[in-house]
Amino acid sequence: MNNIEIRKVVTLAEEIYHEGGPPPDEPLRRAAILTVIRNPFAGRFVEDIAWFMKDLEPLGADMARRLVLMLGGGPATIQGYGKGAIVGSAGELEHGALWHVPGGYAMRDALGEAKAIVPSTKKVGGVGARLDVPLTHVNASYVRSHFDAMEVGVADGPRADEIVLVLVMSTGARIHHRLGGLAASEIQGKDGLR
Repeated sequence: MNNIEIRKVVTLAEEIYHEGGPPPDEPLRRAAILTVIRNPFAGRFVEDIAWFMKDLEPLGADMARRLVLMLGGGPATIQGYGKGAIVGSAGELEHGALWHVPGGYAMRDALGEAKAIVPSTKKVGGVGARLDVPLTHVNASYVRSHFDAMEVGVADGPRADEIVLVLVMSTGARIHHRLGGLAASEIQGKDGLR
């Protein structure tokens, strides 16, 4: 991976059995992979940074592949996804935006036929900063039951000259979803929205 200096990789996994109501037949599984890299632009303003997106592509592909394996069952079991970045204090928000294309397309490629845009969030934060990564359905962003988020973070990162890159996937809707809207069974899959 050109120009990528990885300090550590952190993985998180959750199995949610209920939220106070009756347990579902299968628990909701959510998982995240966070990679802490050195920010090559930290501490200075650099006009041309877009080239770094290409360098991040192999990392995105590896992270997405590992995340699918963590959740088990292969790409067909993944129903939700999202991405995010936490930029250390010597960087700027735009450095986190570099993750939009390599992180999002990596997940869509790993899942094969995913049609929905991958929701995202980013921020500049100090060591131990937490990030709520949004999730939506992989094929239709308007599926209300899959509007979700997973809180992530790295205890000792990002350091000032680092970026934490995040991918999150889930195997289904929120436990006890009951607010109506477009159901996953009604997806037409034409435009990534409905």
